[in-house]
Amino acid sequence: MLELTEVTVRFGGNVAVDRVSFGAEAGRVTALIGPNGAGKTTIFNVISGLLPPTSGSVALDGRDLSGMAPHRRARLGLARTFQRLELFSALTVRDNVLVASEIYRGWSRARVRPRSEVARLLERVGLSDRADERVDQLPTGQARLVELARALATHPKVLLLDEPASGLDDAETDDVARLLTELAAEGITVMLVEHDVHLVMRVSQIIHVLDFGRLIAGGPPEEIRENKDVIEAYLGSELSDAG
Repeated sequence: MLELTEVTVRFGGNVAVDRVSFGAEAGRVTALIGPNGAGKTTIFNVISGLLPPTSGSVALDGRDLSGMAPHRRARLGLARTFQRLELFSALTVRDNVLVASEIYRGWSRARVRPRSEVARLLERVGLSDRADERVDQLPTGQARLVELARALATHPKVLLLDEPASGLDDAETDDVARLLTELAAEGITVMLVEHDVHLVMRVSQIIHVLDFGRLIAGGPPEEIRENKDVIEAYLGSELSDAG
């Protein structure tokens, strides 16, 4: 569903991403992990069209996205959340998600009832009881759930999640883990950047590991957990112990 081919990003003389190639399949959770500054969010920015690659290409469902604006990629089925929250801070939880649902109905011409959709999505992410609160009054973890609900309101084929568990407590993280598993089971391609390695190992079928902009490993969790290069570059023994 999603394929990167030899993607390179340079900022002046600095190589942030160096010839990275990988794919993400429909119906799976694919994780992208690595130390801070490894290039993970940069890759998400390339995929979503916020940053053009210096070289290489991204394809969505076999279609080359080169030069395509972010809103056009969204209409093809790409949605994302952000490491730094990007919400309408003066709006309520409900209205943040309603904006996305109304926009989706406008360009897709789908027969959706936005208010019903929003109620369903807020129930799904566990925020029904906070629907009428302004998002700037929410804890960071719950604000991330608003972003997730808003992304889901666009009915994505590919969902890019940048640290969705940051700020969540253990119970909320468990809920997110179940939700990601459910979304993948429904056929969505879920791609995850996350520093909670226990969550990554729990929900992912494939994990790709970046270090200094280069892809140093890729495979199922049981292989990544034992990979010596990954242990040395990333979290040491903590990674090998993560379940």
